[in-house]
Amino acid sequence: MNEHVFRAYDIRGVADRDLDDAFVTALGRAFGTVVREAGGQRVIVGRDCRPSGDRLRAALVTGIRGAGVDVLDIGVVATPILYWAVHRYDADGGVQITGSHNPAPDNGFKIMLGKGSFFGEALQALKARILAEDFASGLGAYEEKAVTDAYVADCAEHLDFGRNALRVAVDGGNGTGGPPAVALLERLGVDVIPLYIPMDGTFPNHHPDPTVPENLAALVRAVDKHKADVGIAYDGDADRIGVIDDQGRVLWGDRLMILLARAVLREHPGAAILGEVKCSHTLFADVEKHGGRALMCPVGHSIIKQRMKEERALLAGEMSGHIFFADRWFGFDDAIYVTGRLLEILSKSDKPLSALLADVPETCVTPEIRVDCPDDRKFDVVAKAVAHFGAERPVVAIDGARVDFGDGWGLIRASNTQPALVLRAEAETEDGLARIRATLEGFIREAASA
Repeated sequence: MNEHVFRAYDIRGVADRDLDDAFVTALGRAFGTVVREAGGQRVIVGRDCRPSGDRLRAALVTGIRGAGVDVLDIGVVATPILYWAVHRYDADGGVQITGSHNPAPDNGFKIMLGKGSFFGEALQALKARILAEDFASGLGAYEEKAVTDAYVADCAEHLDFGRNALRVAVDGGNGTGGPPAVALLERLGVDVIPLYIPMDGTFPNHHPDPTVPENLAALVRAVDKHKADVGIAYDGDADRIGVIDDQGRVLWGDRLMILLARAVLREHPGAAILGEVKCSHTLFADVEKHGGRALMCPVGHSIIKQRMKEERALLAGEMSGHIFFADRWFGFDDAIYVTGRLLEILSKSDKPLSALLADVPETCVTPEIRVDCPDDRKFDVVAKAVAHFGAERPVVAIDGARVDFGDGWGLIRASNTQPALVLRAEAETEDGLARIRATLEGFIREAASA
């Protein structure tokens, strides 16, 4: 077993190298045992459209059933449909087989125990159980069920569209999000411009990651050509969204959150809204300005879902396009439902998307900057950053060191998935941004050589 496939939030590796049948069966057996020990009996299993998915599904189901746990197999679905099914059919857990936005040869497992995420220490304990071969025995039942139509209908019932006719370009990226998204929008009367909707887990047209601008090039062209109100893109398993406004500009996750938060706060004054540590200062300031309770939290979809429950937050989001609605929905990251909530706003607005955030101050920001750093050193560098900058400036240390420079901020955090440090900075001016970035990079050079 390659123990490195156990990551902070999920299990992930190259399918034909790291995820052989014996390991996946043992994984299923171990998780089934955990479900039984928690008093559960039924797990829902879904998978994305990668070529390795069916092999992994067969091995996983064999393992889960071998622990005496029943399996409801919902087939090839987007990850949020798996999450939805666990809530809708009151299952005791769920496993989505997906490589998310990773290259086609990769695959992995996103796991739920009950209605909550299964991550961090729980994944490490699962690894230890596999190594110890500490498994329950039995023969669980097996059932297959198609659920996508029911999911689409449920999404539609939890949306309230206005009278504006909308034209929307949708780039499915040949992942699992395109077909259900198009079905939902057509059900709602939207004029859809489809791009790369048929599922193909080799992703022949472009890499399924909407945080990379070049992957959005075709969508930008489609918005311009068809004079669309908005362009929507999904990652491979549709738990992350990319948005292009009517002027062809990318609306990153934190700016999208501002728009969504304003709508939530109009209906629920004082609601808690979560953003992760990489999000713009303008998000937190705008939530407070509109009467909300703005909270900063660590990066990671599993952590955010847990924190939402603790804070009873109605909305949360990440720069990467994971957006979580607990308002009228279930509190998980669902790019398809988020599409509906964005279009709900546009369907009632007398302004185009590009004008709805015109009052938000423009800032200068860096992209995510990754600096190679060994796993056994990266957290030490972050600890040194907290101490160094904290001696002179305000520092938020919930996930790395987010340093307040007065005219902007800079972040140094350890990647949860790679041997790397992640840097990001925001400032009021380009000169300020350059100064903050140089300060962060200079500190890292000194810390790395010490």
